[in-house]
Amino acid sequence: MNDLLDRAHGGSRDGVPRGSRRTRVLISGASIAGPALAHWLGRYGFDVTVVELAPALRGGGQDVDFRGATHLTVLERMGVLEELRALATGGSPITLVDRRGRRLLHLPAEFAGGEVEVPRGELARLLHRHSSARAQYVFGDSVTALEEMAEGVRVAFRHGAPREFDLVIGADGLHSNVRRLAFGPERRFVRHLGYYAATWQLPNRTGLPVGGVGLNVPGRLMSVGADHRDPARAGAFCLFASPELHYDRHDPEQQKALVRTAFAGFGWRVPELLESLDAAPELYFDSISRADVPHWSHGRIALLGDAACGATIGGMGTGTAVVAAYVLAGELALARGDHRAAFTRYERLLRGYAQGCQKGGDRTGPFLAPRTAAGLRLRNAVLNRRWALERMLELGKQVSSVELPDYEQALAGTVSAAG
Repeated sequence: MNDLLDRAHGGSRDGVPRGSRRTRVLISGASIAGPALAHWLGRYGFDVTVVELAPALRGGGQDVDFRGATHLTVLERMGVLEELRALATGGSPITLVDRRGRRLLHLPAEFAGGEVEVPRGELARLLHRHSSARAQYVFGDSVTALEEMAEGVRVAFRHGAPREFDLVIGADGLHSNVRRLAFGPERRFVRHLGYYAATWQLPNRTGLPVGGVGLNVPGRLMSVGADHRDPARAGAFCLFASPELHYDRHDPEQQKALVRTAFAGFGWRVPELLESLDAAPELYFDSISRADVPHWSHGRIALLGDAACGATIGGMGTGTAVVAAYVLAGELALARGDHRAAFTRYERLLRGYAQGCQKGGDRTGPFLAPRTAAGLRLRNAVLNRRWALERMLELGKQVSSVELPDYEQALAGTVSAAG
């Protein structure tokens, strides 16, 4: 704590010397990491703008979970933990069947649900609501160029007029636009892990249960289950092994065609699920990949969440993003305008933690859709043994952790000392 006070002494709560104007921060991305950072920076008095390519907040996507003391501590300090508990799904069990619908394996809700599991869209709306009073959100626009100058960054936008900011944060996901513009092409930092995944919503016309029922064949999984809150709705999830594909990430029709091709002739419920793609309000489709960026900052530009250290599924990316937003904002608030020192401390504190979380993403595809029939049989045989399933549940609770500074206490102490 003394170290935190030493860093903050003489500064104001917005991270710039007392008497100076507020630090202007542009955040690219309004999914999870961006609004979480906007919440904290707005709370500390920064002048925050969030720009998002999508025309509105994105719903849909898989349920996301938080687990372990590190995640829950940050959520509690944000003041959102109890709201999230009220939104919690209770976890999503999944039953895997054969083509005739006979049960092969059942994974209970706690297998993937963590301590608090919530729909991704609900989390995004909550974080936006908690941050929007202190941040300006601009939807339907994106960054097209970054020019770093001695006193700031000149930013060009696809639609809006150019503006200058003191700092720019790329919180725009695994395929980060800010990372591409400031750090280099995506191929330098993102590694394909051999699988693709997709999710979409559809009407629940057949009385599907909450959770999921799915069919596995070598290298492919298709599952479907009722929505936790609206039993008239259902969610489909699929995953398939594939070499790296080249497609337009902003063209949902092209992505739907890739899903249809991957699951052609699959049988079971798959034909009706593929047919439902035509009317799906949103489609999430992406590779299972991971990002490894050697340095998370470059001058006045830094990366946050999946842009810096993402893992598409299974790498606890949502929890890592929320924790990283807390640390980045806290370090900037304590830095008295020294962004380089703040960025260095942010990365030093979190890199090892984030890489520990990422490891889970490397195993997601091979676990959910082993590439061989022998691999499928082995996984099912092992997890059908109670002791083995209980052991995996115990291992799932042993998550990475990091000791978190209490930034608000340090800043409050600074204000009291100066007062």
